[in-house]
Amino acid sequence: MSNGGKIAIGGVVAAVVLIPFIGFWWSLLVLIGVPVVGYLMLDPSQRRRLRRISRKEIGR
Repeated sequence: MSNGGKIAIGGVVAAVVLIPFIGFWWSLLVLIGVPVVGYLMLDPSQRRRLRRISRKEIGR
């Protein structure tokens, strides 16, 4: 299984676990907000490099 598939399955599992505890909208906010905050924490040069490379190269 590819790394992307593992991450997607992990996200679904996290959503299923979070929904009963904090509700649907809060869990959706967490699942979308964590990657966005991680991206915003990168330096501008790291963001440029991440945008420049293709998705298949990210996992290398």
